[in-house]
Amino acid sequence: MQVGEQLPARSYRVTRLDLIRYAGASCDFNPIHWNERFAEKVGLPGVIAHGMFTMALAGRAVCEWAGAADAVVDFTVRFTRPVVVPDDDSGTEVVFAAAVKQIGEDGLAHLELSATCNGEKVLAQARAVVRTNG
Repeated sequence: MQVGEQLPARSYRVTRLDLIRYAGASCDFNPIHWNERFAEKVGLPGVIAHGMFTMALAGRAVCEWAGAADAVVDFTVRFTRPVVVPDDDSGTEVVFAAAVKQIGEDGLAHLELSATCNGEKVLAQARAVVRTNG
């Protein structure tokens, strides 16, 4: 990694089946994550992915860029917009990108991430610090 480097984009598809699996793993069965009628009734555009699932996908991208999960020193995001997941077999795609903003003498690289779904930003202030020197 070098300062100013744009890391290769990572893209992950999210389907309703993913939401069901995540609900079971997290014990978060809020109907906004599986029931279209309920989601719309509370003012959402449709069923949305769990925020922490979206963050986990960002974390997956960071781990891939870093080369290993234990190279991630710090990771933070803010949620700006929900990831709407249609009720079809293809779901939706979330795309993550990152730029290397700084590398310290300690070998820690500071990354600034972006996350978009259907061209809209879904995370803000998304940052990670990763070890670059093994």
